[in-house]
Amino acid sequence: MFIRNTWYVAGFEHEFDEPFISRRILDVPLVLYRTSQGVYSAMDDCCPHRLLPLSKGKRVGDDMQCGYHGMCFSADGACTSVPGQTNIPAAARVATYPVQARHGFVWIWMGDAGLADPGLIPDVHWHNSPGWASSQGYHRIEAHYTLLNDNLLDLSHETYVHSRTIGNDEEETIAAYTAKVTVEQDSLVRAHREMPNIEAPPFFALVIGHPCRINRWQSAIHLVPSINLTVVGVHPVEEDRTEARIGHVLHLLTPESPGSTHYFWAFVRNYRLDDAELTEGIRKASSATFDEDKEVLEIQQQQMVRMNTSVPNVAIKLDEAPVRARRLLEQRLKHEAEDSRYVVAPPPLVPEHSFAVLEEV
Repeated sequence: MFIRNTWYVAGFEHEFDEPFISRRILDVPLVLYRTSQGVYSAMDDCCPHRLLPLSKGKRVGDDMQCGYHGMCFSADGACTSVPGQTNIPAAARVATYPVQARHGFVWIWMGDAGLADPGLIPDVHWHNSPGWASSQGYHRIEAHYTLLNDNLLDLSHETYVHSRTIGNDEEETIAAYTAKVTVEQDSLVRAHREMPNIEAPPFFALVIGHPCRINRWQSAIHLVPSINLTVVGVHPVEEDRTEARIGHVLHLLTPESPGSTHYFWAFVRNYRLDDAELTEGIRKASSATFDEDKEVLEIQQQQMVRMNTSVPNVAIKLDEAPVRARRLLEQRLKHEAEDSRYVVAPPPLVPEHSFAVLEEV
């Protein structure tokens, strides 16, 4: 059901300014926090004594204290104290999971801890790099994560679902522009579209600063199992492509349960970096766009449960990228089921050479 030997986003780094976070990941309830020494911890949200969630207790120093009988557990899951006795039972331990902070996110590995190489964390460095500004947020979507992957790989729905934000009207429907779909290293799918000389949708009029005709292109990029990136470039038709406003939209999906997903997103841009008003405007517009997705995806999930199906019933030409991604996921699930130590090193989301996103592909 879930790929385990991979890194998932557990939260934004700034969330760990709180004493602790309670979050379900891959259907496992967890409590997460950062110690006073800057060490990140993720452990089962369950006291081994009477099974009360540790999140019902409180943080005491760098320990989590159970709210039932006061037993304390350190960041590595070891019991540090039991009220009323000096000896600590050997079984008084909570399972923990590898966590790493990188690129402004905290990542968690839910599989074999011995395989948790930080070098396998996907490179999404734009999120907290000089030369980029970020607008970010979070949505909880009551839908299976594969439906979100499908949605992010087939951006033709923008015309109909997002007509008030990023979609063009039906006279210039995105579906009219053919997507070039490629697969890399059996783990990554790209779907690239060029949309020349179109009317700027409301969101991109905001980006440019006024309504106009634009050249627009976008690459929907998916890394199995649930890392997605949309690279979008726009510029007024009278400008050169090298003057394009580039946005990298991160869609980092972490399965919460078989029927729900944590959706961590960030729109990072390479223009007007010090414009706080634009940063907030993009955040609001992005959030509104994902609200529209949320409504559609949750209805879709309800329908699929009602109809007792796990995949859409009819495939059309626009489904090429989502179908390829689902096949790669099925292959990865099969490999991991056969070999619990199966791991894949992720290829780069964006090619290494300079200005790759500016080139027509």
